[in-house]
Amino acid sequence: MSSYQLLVTGCKGRMGQAVLAAAKAQEVPVGAAIDVGDDFASALKQAQCVIDFSSHHFTAELLAGALAQQAALVIGTTGHSDEQLAQIKQASSQLPIVFASNFSVGVNTLFWLTRKAAELLGPEFDLEVVEMHHRLKKDSPSGTARSLVEILAEVRGLQYNRDCRHGRFGDVGARQPNEIGVHALRGGDVVGDHTVVFANVGERVELTHKASSRDTFAHGAVRAARWLQGRAPGLYDMQDVLGLRALG
Repeated sequence: MSSYQLLVTGCKGRMGQAVLAAAKAQEVPVGAAIDVGDDFASALKQAQCVIDFSSHHFTAELLAGALAQQAALVIGTTGHSDEQLAQIKQASSQLPIVFASNFSVGVNTLFWLTRKAAELLGPEFDLEVVEMHHRLKKDSPSGTARSLVEILAEVRGLQYNRDCRHGRFGDVGARQPNEIGVHALRGGDVVGDHTVVFANVGERVELTHKASSRDTFAHGAVRAARWLQGRAPGLYDMQDVLGLRALG
């Protein structure tokens, strides 16, 4: 039996089931799988890495248990508070953690392309992000949309909380030069669509990624878990796992 095994949380949910299938396909052993009400501490003793797509409400317990067992973490939940984000960063000083808003290879390529496009097109282009997800998604905007806005804000020297505009309603006046608009659509069974719009007078560039299956996220998460084996403590994301940072 392999000495490096996974613990999958939220195993009865759609993402949990997809992760279990992906682990089987990649021949990565699963030591335990749990859901709400199961004994997390006991399950942790059977694994060296946790893949968590459950809920951000579980984050504090997840971090405490992983620190106690010195287990690596792959965190795919979104909607964290600033306090929870700080807790994840603090835990990464002792644990190797891959924390990403999206584990898709395609979406992480979108992240890279968005940065490059923002650098090349310059401040003359207005920036907007549009995302759509299924009707059951609870948080808004999506973690992926937030990541896209944060990339744009970093390139432009802006701040998410100050310069991001969540939708528009009423007599809001003309668009401000430093504004980054983000818009969330909900409906049907959409797994995840994201579009970044760069709009100037006379031309427009759009970068779009559409996911039709959760399998792409699950396979990326298992790939991240494999990458973490033997890794030093630190806070990583899928750009690290895929080697995209080396591309500049």
